[in-house]
Amino acid sequence: MYRLHFGVESRGATSFEDGDTMKLENGSLATPLESDSVATVRAGRADFPILSTLINGNPLAYLDNAATTHKPQSVINRIQKFYAAENSNIHRGVHTLTAQATDIYEEARSALAQFVNGFSVDEIIFNRGCTEGINCVADAFASPAELWQHPSGLISPLSEGDVILVSEMEHHSNLVPWQIAAAKSGAVVKAIPITDSGDLDLDEYQALLKMNPVRIVAVTHASNVIGTVNPIQLLAELAHQHSAIVVVDGAQAVAHLAIDVQNLGADFYAFSGHKMFGPTGIGVLWGKQTHLEAMPPYQTGGGMVREVTMQKTTFAQVPAKFEAGTPNIAGAIGLAEAARYLAALANGGSGPASIDKMRPQLQSSFAALTLVEDQLLAHALQALTPVKGLKVLGRPHHQLPVISFVLDGVHPHDLGTILDSEGVAVRVGHHCCMPLMRRLGVPATTRASLAFYNTDAEIERLIDAINKARSFFGEP
Repeated sequence: MYRLHFGVESRGATSFEDGDTMKLENGSLATPLESDSVATVRAGRADFPILSTLINGNPLAYLDNAATTHKPQSVINRIQKFYAAENSNIHRGVHTLTAQATDIYEEARSALAQFVNGFSVDEIIFNRGCTEGINCVADAFASPAELWQHPSGLISPLSEGDVILVSEMEHHSNLVPWQIAAAKSGAVVKAIPITDSGDLDLDEYQALLKMNPVRIVAVTHASNVIGTVNPIQLLAELAHQHSAIVVVDGAQAVAHLAIDVQNLGADFYAFSGHKMFGPTGIGVLWGKQTHLEAMPPYQTGGGMVREVTMQKTTFAQVPAKFEAGTPNIAGAIGLAEAARYLAALANGGSGPASIDKMRPQLQSSFAALTLVEDQLLAHALQALTPVKGLKVLGRPHHQLPVISFVLDGVHPHDLGTILDSEGVAVRVGHHCCMPLMRRLGVPATTRASLAFYNTDAEIERLIDAINKARSFFGEP
C-alpha cells in the first residue's frame, strides 16, 4: 500500500507542482496524476449525488468523512432494488423470494470475505457496525468458561489479574467495552502510551508485554482524530509472542487502505459499512474461525440455534451463531455493493467488480486512491500551516487524510458553526476520544477528514472560511 510518510522532523506538508514527485511508502517516486487510474478515481466524485447539494447557499464541501462517508449511486440503487423487487426474510424458507434473498445475502458475505482477504467466508459476521463487533468480542472474553466451547490457550475467558492493553488514541468503542469486560472478570485495563508526534510508543508497548500477563491488545488501525496508522502486523507479531490476542478497530482504515487480514495477523478485525461508502447500521466482525467457534454467542434468539429443548439449547455453527434474529439484509447487500464499488473504482469505471475479480481490483483501486488522498492531505497541511494561531495536533509518521487542529481564540464549536455557514462541513468536539484529548492537552478540536472525492478547491474553501472566523472573532 502506498501511503505518504511524514517524519517527526519534517511533518510539514510538501507542495506538489506539475512534474514534482513524492516519496511513497515503498521507496519509489510518483508524480501526481501520473496514471489513468488516478484520474478515474478523481472522476468518481460524480458518483455521489449528495456532493452536488447546496448548504446555506454554498456548494457542499464535505470534510467530515471520518464520521461517515457518502454513498455512491450504485449503493443507493442496489438497496432500492432489494426492497422493490427482492425483499424477503432469509433462511428457513422454501418460496422463491426467500431463496433468492438468502442467496444474495450469502453472496454479500462472500464479497466481504474477499474485501478483507479472509481465510474463510464463515469468518464474516454481519452486525450493526464496528462498535457491536468489538462489544461481541469483549463480552465473550468476560463470559464464564462454561459458556465457551473447548476454551484453551489464547482463546479462553479473562480471569483475575489478566491485563488488557488499550492504546491512548482509541475511540471509546474500543475502550469502554474492555473496561466493562475487566470489571466483570477481574482483569485490568492498561494504556499503551503515544508519543508527542501521535505515534504509538513501541518501546513502551514491548515493555508492557514483557512486564504484564497481557491477554488482549485492543488497538485502532487508524486514529479517527489525528490519522495515525498503526503498524498492526508488528503489533500482532509482538503480542502473539506473549500469548495475547489482538482486536483491531478498523473503522477508519477500510475507506483508505486495502485490508488484508491474513497479512495483518490480528485475531479480530471490526469495521462499519458507513465508513466505507456503504449503508449505516451494518458492519462486519472478522475473526479467525477457530476463535469464533470457541466463543459463546453475543446475542441469542432465532436463527443462531441448532436444537432447543425446555432444558437446553445448542448453537449453530459460525457465522450463524453470532447473527441472532433477522439481520440487516438490505444493509449487508448495500455493504457488499460498496466493496464492489471500491474494487472497480480505478478500473476503467466498468461497474461494480464481480466477487472473483474483487481482490486484484481492490489492490489497484486502493493504490490509485491513496495517491489521490496523499496529494489532498499534503495540500491541506500546507494550506493550514500559515494560518495565524492555528495548530495542527499530532505529527504521526504514517497518516491518513484526517487532520485535527485548534485555533487561538475560537472554540471548535464556534468555528464549526461559521464553517457550516460557508457550506464547509467538519466535525468538532472530542470525537469520542476523551483520553486522547487529555493526552493532547485540549478539550476539543476541529477535524477535517478527507476522502478521494474531495478536491483542492474544497481545501481552499476551508482555509478561507477559517480566516473569516478569525476575523469575526477579532483575531489579528
